Amino acid sequence: MQNTAHSKEAMNTEKPSIVRRLYDWVLHWADTPYGFTALVLISFVESSFFPIPPDVLLMALVLAAPTKWAKIAFACTLASVAGGVAGYGIGVLAWDTMGMWIVENLVRVPLTPVDGRMDIALPAYMTKMFGDSLGGSYLFQVYDTWGAWIVGIFGLTPLPYKLVTITAGVAQLNLPVFIITSIVARGFRFFVVSYILFKVGEPAKAFIDKHFNKLTIIFVVLLIGGFAVLKLIF
Repeated sequence: MQNTAHSKEAMNTEKPSIVRRLYDWVLHWADTPYGFTALVLISFVESSFFPIPPDVLLMALVLAAPTKWAKIAFACTLASVAGGVAGYGIGVLAWDTMGMWIVENLVRVPLTPVDGRMDIALPAYMTKMFGDSLGGSYLFQVYDTWGAWIVGIFGLTPLPYKLVTITAGVAQLNLPVFIITSIVARGFRFFVVSYILFKVGEPAKAFIDKHFNKLTIIFVVLLIGGFAVLKLIF
């Protein structure tokens, strides 16, 4: 019995994971005078290497100052896109070193050699659902077919944005198009979240935490499906 008690005590005192500690560290800025500045910095670095998305702090700041929801969403969008340009630069200039390390160790997506370059296999459900309309079974093959649409579509989703920005650089998408697409996608995500919190308040936070990622995935699936149908028709 004594050993069981000691085991339970050890479990209760076990340190949370590094991701959980980073999450709590990000969130604690909402209770300081530097919350807005922290949001800008976190939005920037999350687009290239930081593991915690800025939505965590954005929601806390909007709930604390609802009338500033647009200002907060705007700053988060600009900082995220600026960080995306930095991620794009990593893809262009340092894919073989820093870029691949970030994808494999921070995003935790495995890379595999395809046609002489390291690529990312798409999930089986995606290739089954959309078939040949994707342009291939690997991410860079899809970039070759869809270009900046990849940035726009996946910039809305809960996928790590750094994966999109770095691989967009590797795919050498047109930089101005990349920036414009990123502004639209990230702006849509942050403004929608902020506006819902402004209108509904605290009850919306639980709903967003639970359902927002699912809703964005459904939206993206429908969007990709629509494009696939149009491509088959025309």
